[in-house]
Amino acid sequence: MTDARHIEAQIYERLSKVIDPELGRSITDLGMIAAINAVGATSQGDGDMPSYDVTVHVELTVEGCPLSQTITNQINGAIVSYPDAKLTPHIEVSSMSHDKLADLVAGLKAERKQNPFNKPGVKTRIFAIASGKGGVGKSSVSANLAATFAALGYDTAAIDADIYGFSLPKLFGVHTQPTNLNGMLMPVTAWGVKLISIGMFAGADRAILWRGPRLQRSLEQFLSDVWWGDPDVLLLDLAPGTGDMAISVAQTLPNAELVVVTTPQPSASDVAVRSGLVALQVPMKVRGVVENMSWYEHKGERLEIFGAGGGRRVSDQLTETLGYDVPLLAQLPLDPDLREVGESGRPAVLNEDGALRSDALGRTFRELAEGLLRSE
Repeated sequence: MTDARHIEAQIYERLSKVIDPELGRSITDLGMIAAINAVGATSQGDGDMPSYDVTVHVELTVEGCPLSQTITNQINGAIVSYPDAKLTPHIEVSSMSHDKLADLVAGLKAERKQNPFNKPGVKTRIFAIASGKGGVGKSSVSANLAATFAALGYDTAAIDADIYGFSLPKLFGVHTQPTNLNGMLMPVTAWGVKLISIGMFAGADRAILWRGPRLQRSLEQFLSDVWWGDPDVLLLDLAPGTGDMAISVAQTLPNAELVVVTTPQPSASDVAVRSGLVALQVPMKVRGVVENMSWYEHKGERLEIFGAGGGRRVSDQLTETLGYDVPLLAQLPLDPDLREVGESGRPAVLNEDGALRSDALGRTFRELAEGLLRSE
């Protein structure tokens, strides 16, 4: 093998470690590297180190792929860090032919002909975030918990299963649609979380009036027609109450664990109990309770604006009725940041650089996330 051919083979091996951010597979396995050509450069490197121009022909899955620069940067890094020669990368980017893309998508779909989260041996922990009524901050808890998992290094996905009142796109600052890969959708990634929501398709101002089978089909499509990879954690932000979607989740994802969100006052906690009692009808474990808006910090004093004890009441009643421990997992303060920062498109539990906050709020969500994963 000539030196140039040896370098081409070595670069191909190095590129096998470059992972497509959306599909979670090596770019070589996906057939995205069409050719590699190494040519000796006229100017040599320092000392006796040979110098080569290396041209890599990359075929992206779709034209104008939003993560093309990320892939290109990784390819450049793999080439310039080659230790045995001075390599100058030249990346030529195009898109796959229709037939090649169709074969790739067909192969990926063949691996997952059904809901990938309902198979034996699946590693993904699934948490469905529920509430008895609206306005208790369920979606805010969902968004911040998902962002916390991602900031802790877990491969995290989230489905906005609140078809009527979708809000995760706004809370994560998402204004784009998922990439359509020949009928297979790529979730939008924001703040480290892979997201899908009907709001990405319908627009935030359009009413969705789905019932029964069509509603269940929307969840099945979110699970089966979206390429999730193999996330460590999947969160579902459910609609308030115990309606069609809660039942659909239980039927479609019997391994999901329910987390009930309430506020302290009796009017919220009494209704929250009913959302947990759905576990009596379907094979879904209630993992625990989160009490939101527990107090407001004012000049060093905790003001219990909405009363006290709602989370504990829900925990105790569900424990007694279901016959197993349903703990109070966390109590969250009424924090204006949760609303103001969240409405700006960044989960409030994160700093501007995407790192988890180190204050009391950040610690509370860290403990909540780690506690959920410790549960078996």
